Amino acid sequence: MLLRKFFSYFNHLRSVASSIFTKLNNRLKVRNFSIFIIFFISSVNLFSQQDPEFSQTRSVLTAFNPAAAGANEKVCLNMAHHEQWVGFDGAPSTSFFSADGSFSFFGADHGLGLSIMNDAFAFNSDLGLNLNYAYRMNLGDGKLAFGTSLGIINKSLDPDWINNEGDIAGDPEIPQTKESRVGFDMGLGIFYNTEKLFLGISTTHLNQAEIKYENASPYLVRHYYLTAGYNLQLSNPMFEVMPTFVLKSDGKANQLYINTNLRYNKRFWGGVSYRPGDAIVGIFGLELFNGVKIGYSYDFIVSKISKYSSGTHELTVGYCFDLSLDKTPQRYKSIRFL
Repeated sequence: MLLRKFFSYFNHLRSVASSIFTKLNNRLKVRNFSIFIIFFISSVNLFSQQDPEFSQTRSVLTAFNPAAAGANEKVCLNMAHHEQWVGFDGAPSTSFFSADGSFSFFGADHGLGLSIMNDAFAFNSDLGLNLNYAYRMNLGDGKLAFGTSLGIINKSLDPDWINNEGDIAGDPEIPQTKESRVGFDMGLGIFYNTEKLFLGISTTHLNQAEIKYENASPYLVRHYYLTAGYNLQLSNPMFEVMPTFVLKSDGKANQLYINTNLRYNKRFWGGVSYRPGDAIVGIFGLELFNGVKIGYSYDFIVSKISKYSSGTHELTVGYCFDLSLDKTPQRYKSIRFL
């Protein structure tokens, strides 16, 4: 039912965007039609989810749930780069870095982390910096965490139009000059994890900060996430099946992500993901002997965009280490949630 509503709503919005562009085209020529549509859809909160897309969600949990900070009970560094719709002019390009760890203070467990996100598409470039904090408590076989993220986001707009008539001044709906604005950003999350299971619910852009450009005032749309994952040990102890589920929504559009990876000897993995109506994703990765994890994914696009794009690439790198000085050094240790 949700998927049918989503596709119906998207088709309606696409027809609205097409009608608006037809009216504008009589006096304005855009250098590339696709750039205009991407910018238009991304700038108006009614038309699209704003949060960037990731294919290897286990590697970037703190990007959308601050309560996941410290879940590994180690210091973890994670990087991801996502090149979406390669060959499609103005397509999104996203880079993400996070550092987080756990510590004890006043008899309680805490998680603390820093995340940096750069998301560029069409004329728009967003740079976000967030501090993540999680209060962690024992519950059953695992830890239940309540987290928040506080930070800033810098939104930059650098339009570059080609106009046959040489003048587009006076139209309040068309951005004309380079602008940059900073807004306060906040998120909340709950995260529960054991050795084999994790569950999370979170929201980004809780305060829906308004970004006031000269001719427009878009705001950061609140997004909601429901995540779950499990590590299932097979009869052969060398193999594990690792399913992951993510549901993302901005209250109007919903996106479902389903993934299953098969991991061998806790060091090699591969699998397939599916986003209905969007892409089928192939994933593989390995953990090196020094503990560094490297993952790669390729999205086979199943939507109409496949006619204009050669696919989507994503590369992730992760490393976790223990700061405890009273433990015997180890050659490497597997990390569950990367």
